[in-house]
Amino acid sequence: VKFVESGGGSVQAGGSLRLSCSASGYTGDCMGWFRQGGPGNARERVALINTDYKTYYADSVKGRFTISDDRAKNTIYLQMDSLKPEDTAMYYCAADWLCTVLDRMGPADFRYWGQGTQVAVSS
Repeated sequence: VKFVESGGGSVQAGGSLRLSCSASGYTGDCMGWFRQGGPGNARERVALINTDYKTYYADSVKGRFTISDDRAKNTIYLQMDSLKPEDTAMYYCAADWLCTVLDRMGPADFRYWGQGTQVAVSS
């Protein structure tokens, strides 16, 4: 399984970015986005989606971020609006073959990871 991630960058607070992640060699049930603020920080869930189009969002991004997918392209997207400085992090695409309950899934439940794309939000 290989990923191509894109869409990161630097924006001012209140701005928007759209991340994309295209997967090859993968036809599983579950994909999503995680982020890590720095080497000493834990990797945290941001948004997840499964093939039934059920979604999960971290409380910190609800109402601001939207996860979507294009199954024909095996691609997921993360539309990030009203960005805040605390959203600054490396964002990682992740996938696994089978979803359990989305709001209980953490980094250890995902077998495949992208290389990450950096998002920086200035105040």
